[in-house]
Amino acid sequence: MPDEDVQSSEVHPVSEVSTGKWVLLLLAIAYVAGSLFLIFNLRSRLDQMSKDQAASSAQIAELTKRMQSAEASDETLAQQVGMTKKELASRAAAITRQQRAAEARLAEQQKQQITAVSGEVAGVKTDVGGVRTDVASTRADLEATKARLAGAIGDLGLQSGLIARTRDDLEILKHKGDRNYYEFTLVKGAKPQPVSTVSLQLKKADAKRGKFTLNVTSDDKTIEKKDRNISEPIQFYTGRDRMLYELVVWTVDKKKATGYLTTPKNAPVPVSAN
Repeated sequence: MPDEDVQSSEVHPVSEVSTGKWVLLLLAIAYVAGSLFLIFNLRSRLDQMSKDQAASSAQIAELTKRMQSAEASDETLAQQVGMTKKELASRAAAITRQQRAAEARLAEQQKQQITAVSGEVAGVKTDVGGVRTDVASTRADLEATKARLAGAIGDLGLQSGLIARTRDDLEILKHKGDRNYYEFTLVKGAKPQPVSTVSLQLKKADAKRGKFTLNVTSDDKTIEKKDRNISEPIQFYTGRDRMLYELVVWTVDKKKATGYLTTPKNAPVPVSAN
């Protein structure tokens, strides 16, 4: 029994020593592996940094080359035009100033043109206003003419047509085109004067009173129209169809009378009408 106890106490220390060795060996292996990994990773990063630095150096070299090429181009251009860099810069500044001055002149010209067009538009507006005024005046004149051309009762008691009291009024009636109109000037003491298809003869004229007397010869008959007034419609029938003729005298002096004779549109027309 004592021998067994001795052997047992000798086995445990040997087993514990073996276990410790394996632990230390594993730790050493782990340390070495970790160190190798760190070294490899650091080397890879150093290689990448070297590549990046080389690429940056290449880019810097390329930029430097381009700058030198641009400076050389400037030198060549300056030499070609016979100017230095300073002169070339001065010339460019002068061109810029000229361009700005041209733009300013163009803007001023456009402003002047716009002002001129605005003035023309204002002038057109003024002309339009004048035309409107003229139209209004013309309308007023027409209204006044209509008032002057009012009808009246003739010496036969019949309503006459529109009466012209001046030659201008007569022109208006002629343009209406609904009747025939013949102007006349009768001289006192003269022979009967043919007017349309009748004859008229002035017998008396009183300029002071505005009265006159005349003979109307129609259908081989003579009718005396005595002491008639200026602008009074003088009416008589004539022809086979008994058409109503009218005459109006608008001026009278000591020796003559002026006026017109009006006949229906379908009345006979003489070959040579006055």
